[in-house]
Amino acid sequence: MKAAPHRIVFANEKGGTGKSTTAVHVAVALAYQGAKVAAIDLDPRQRTLFRYFENRIETQKRRGIELPGGAFGVFTGDSVEALEEQAAELGQDADFIVFDTPGRDDPFARHAATQADTLVTPMNDSFVDFDLIGQVDAETFKVRRLSFYAELIWEARKARAMKQLQEARREMDWVVVRNRVQHTDARNQRRIDQALTELSKRVGFRVAHGLSERVIYRELFPSGLTLLDKGQLGELGTSHLVARQELRTLVANLHLPMPDAARSKAA
Repeated sequence: MKAAPHRIVFANEKGGTGKSTTAVHVAVALAYQGAKVAAIDLDPRQRTLFRYFENRIETQKRRGIELPGGAFGVFTGDSVEALEEQAAELGQDADFIVFDTPGRDDPFARHAATQADTLVTPMNDSFVDFDLIGQVDAETFKVRRLSFYAELIWEARKARAMKQLQEARREMDWVVVRNRVQHTDARNQRRIDQALTELSKRVGFRVAHGLSERVIYRELFPSGLTLLDKGQLGELGTSHLVARQELRTLVANLHLPMPDAARSKAA
């Protein structure tokens, strides 16, 4: 019997953090490595991930090409049971199933986050975004308390750990991904570094560098292409090549359990 697909959930209750862009690029990167990937968009209003993959299909038809991808859908149901049914159907043959959640408080997003095998929380490099996971003192920038979201994930991880031996559940790996890191404001970045390090020790997440702010990501959306689609992007500049390497580094730092077939292809 095939094991259930590894759940990668991209979740952040704040919008504008590059969550959907990161989710799409990670999903395509896994497909390029030979993994079977499915994806569910949990935001039926915005549908950013869903539209991205729709655009990708249209580009394949228009250009007469084949691009790595996978099954994808948007969740429009009204119950957790309906969400799990759709996940089971889409992920039937998948190695990974990617969930892209809305940038707001949402019961289905909470459910997906607590059921994640790998929870990815993208954040911009600012204390506005840091507030999602913890509150800092205005004078010292020391962490004062966990946010509701961080407490939710902390409790979910503890419950998962208790059931791990009984139900053979995977441990939840929580990765906070720093997108749009600004290297010009050294003092602000140093304060965020310190706050993230302090909070990571208390809550148990890992920190990874994500995607920088680059126009290329916005330009790729209408075609559904990604930085990995060599031969379809025209001549790339140095900044685009750097961005591609950022993506590869991020995927490697997620420490995802690649299936044997995918590892053989990568080798």
